Amino acid sequence: MLLKNAEVMNKDFILEKTDIAVEGDIITSVGQGFSASGQAFDLEGCIVVPGFVDIHIHGCAGFDTCDATREALSEMAGHLIAKGVTSFCPTTMTVSAEDIEKALLNIRSCMENPPEGATILGVNMEGPYISINKKGGQKGDFVKNPDYEQFKRFFDLSGGIIRLVDIAPECDGADRFIEGASRLCRVSLAHTDANYKQATEAFRKGVTHVTHLFNAMPGLGHREPGAVGAAFDDGNVMAELICDGFHIHPAVLRTAFRLLGEDRTVIVSDSMRAAGLADGTYDLGGQKVSVREGHARLPDGTIAGSTTNILEEIRNLVSYGVPFRHVIKSATINPAKAVGEDRRIGSIEIGKQADLVVLDKNLNLKLVIACGKIVK
Repeated sequence: MLLKNAEVMNKDFILEKTDIAVEGDIITSVGQGFSASGQAFDLEGCIVVPGFVDIHIHGCAGFDTCDATREALSEMAGHLIAKGVTSFCPTTMTVSAEDIEKALLNIRSCMENPPEGATILGVNMEGPYISINKKGGQKGDFVKNPDYEQFKRFFDLSGGIIRLVDIAPECDGADRFIEGASRLCRVSLAHTDANYKQATEAFRKGVTHVTHLFNAMPGLGHREPGAVGAAFDDGNVMAELICDGFHIHPAVLRTAFRLLGEDRTVIVSDSMRAAGLADGTYDLGGQKVSVREGHARLPDGTIAGSTTNILEEIRNLVSYGVPFRHVIKSATINPAKAVGEDRRIGSIEIGKQADLVVLDKNLNLKLVIACGKIVK
């Protein structure tokens, strides 16, 4: 396959007029003056960027990770690929241990025998090791203190496919949990009441990620910076941002992207099963969620995930004034790095998997290529 005459976001994330050759599922050439077998596409006037990577998504298209069925993950993968998301981490919630186990086993099975659509990279385990005071849209019945022994059982049961696990570092058992879990996967600060000192200590001990920065944690204060301030202050921590313009005000998003810089921001959808569907009443982790004008809330008014997708968030951020290069890095190479997949996906480089998204100048989706195959 040969893609010609497009503006390509190259390995340095600079747009340049060039061609891309794909053989099988691998990018074999980036440049000009070469040929390739198979179809050729003249993409004059288009932009080619790496396939989008969503490492925090509970559900979409009417399905949820915790449904624990092949149908659910298959429908999610199909919906996501149509939005330019070529890889994702199905994300569990604070549900019973039995339900977490079922979800993990189902994801493992689907990774061994992949459904069509977006590639499953592994599991993002959000909960149950969170603060009851900051549970947000998670169900309080199953919130518990960090339990490394239980997590190790989950990890082993899954065959080691857990890529991220959340923790509130102020809770009893957190230190032992961080010490053990950080040897197995990335550990993320989330749903936490931690102050600046507690968050800073957690980062020092092995936490390298922050789940949906600003949401389900104390706000940034000028005398008590909190977990948000600790994340800004630590140059090694990556931070997720939900960029639907509802979870975080556009002005705060602009500020966060400036402070965190190009290499630490990760766009996530944190979407629930209502994503891609009409307003109505839906289930999230055993709780009733009302979606009105695309905004998902529990009966008490608590925000309960999103109904957005990565492509919508990219358009939002560009409209808010965040530089295009920064936005695309945050939707591709940065999330890939956050889950240890950046050597294989996340950028347009020779030898990497051919996951490519073709956009027009208005950021409308024109073509999606996943594993070297045209899927949209």
